[in-house]
Amino acid sequence: MSVVSMTPSALTIKLTAAEKVAGLHGDVTIPLTAITAVEVVPDALAATHGLRAPGLSLPGVRKIGTWRTRHGAEFVVAGRGQGGVRLTLTGQKLASVLLGDADAEALAERIRAAR
Repeated sequence: MSVVSMTPSALTIKLTAAEKVAGLHGDVTIPLTAITAVEVVPDALAATHGLRAPGLSLPGVRKIGTWRTRHGAEFVVAGRGQGGVRLTLTGQKLASVLLGDADAEALAERIRAAR
């Protein structure tokens, strides 16, 4: 399972080796100043929209990778039974990031407090 860590200036999503292979993506580091919104979603899998390219999608089980929509690219790491935290970004290659977490509210509060 991915690990979210924060420094005073950035948020880093550290993926496991299996997640890196499945999602065809490395760890993601986002400057805290690039986060414009932090939204909690009740079901991270259901909140994923767009066309997967590249990545892994096991319907109802796991989503890892990049989803593309007309609004830009969203990086997703989510599993069954997880709420999610969607980070809207500005000035980055990704338009947003969707992180599944068993305690999405607590993760969102940590991110909001760090900004």
